[in-house]
Amino acid sequence: MILLVTNKRDITMDYIVVELKKRGIKYFRLNTEDLPRSYCSMSDSSFMDWSISINGNTIKGIDVKAAYFRRPGNPEVPASITDPGIADYIQGEWNSFLKSLYSRLDSFWFCSPTNIILAEDKPKQLVVAKRLGFNIPESTITNSFEEIKSCSNSFQMIAKPLRQALFINNDAESIIFTNRLGQLDETDSSSLSLVPIIVQHEIIKKFDVRVTVVGKRVFSVAIYSQSHKETEVDWRKGSRIDLKHKPLELPTSLSSKCIDLVESLNLRFGAIDFICDEDDVFWFLEINPNGQWAWIENQTGLPIASSIVDELMRIGRYEF
Repeated sequence: MILLVTNKRDITMDYIVVELKKRGIKYFRLNTEDLPRSYCSMSDSSFMDWSISINGNTIKGIDVKAAYFRRPGNPEVPASITDPGIADYIQGEWNSFLKSLYSRLDSFWFCSPTNIILAEDKPKQLVVAKRLGFNIPESTITNSFEEIKSCSNSFQMIAKPLRQALFINNDAESIIFTNRLGQLDETDSSSLSLVPIIVQHEIIKKFDVRVTVVGKRVFSVAIYSQSHKETEVDWRKGSRIDLKHKPLELPTSLSSKCIDLVESLNLRFGAIDFICDEDDVFWFLEINPNGQWAWIENQTGLPIASSIVDELMRIGRYEF
């Protein structure tokens, strides 16, 4: 059986479920929000001696052959619990149970949660990518206004968050996109010194590139971000449904480096962002070790879900 760890709203995991059903492979989808309505047990006799029963279905550790960690949600405390302190305690205990479960599955993961967390370190990504021979825009990570101002006076710069792109203000969610830095003056000092940010020389784009690595397979698409004003700096901005995507053949050496990067981070999957400039030079931006990919398959037909299931079957030693 293959364990799928995610949340109820994860459409991407639906693609995996369809592929598993097509192949007749048994699976258990654990939407972690539902855990407080489950019955669970763990034994001290073996790491594989555990079980979870939920909605009439049961999974046992001894039945798990492979596992895919996607986007687990926080366990949802029953509405009958109205005391905030008790609710926090309940949620914390279920999250502790999940951490223990994840560690018990260490050798079964497509990509382990621990390795995903370690690979999310963007400054580390830049160092590793540079060592592997990728082209990297001149970069600095700082909260020094003087350093940022000095860079922006010499070159056109862009700025992006170190990690957290989601910003919540008065219960309203906003996404902090990559932005072009304008002319800076002293009035910007207080805001720019609050937290470290990633500042990079802006590369003039021909188009953006998303590379999805699954094991030894590399799927690349050109994203024609320069066709629309709002997507010029960050193609995610504006959520345009007409943003053109087209499968792209990468140079063999670059494909090999992408695989090397994913493997060096102890992963089997990586969603890598590049810029292709006007001279057809590819510039590494970052890698998302657990990034989205379903929209690419939907737009281009690239068989990413099938390739992920292939990897899960290899981990589980299924015949195919």
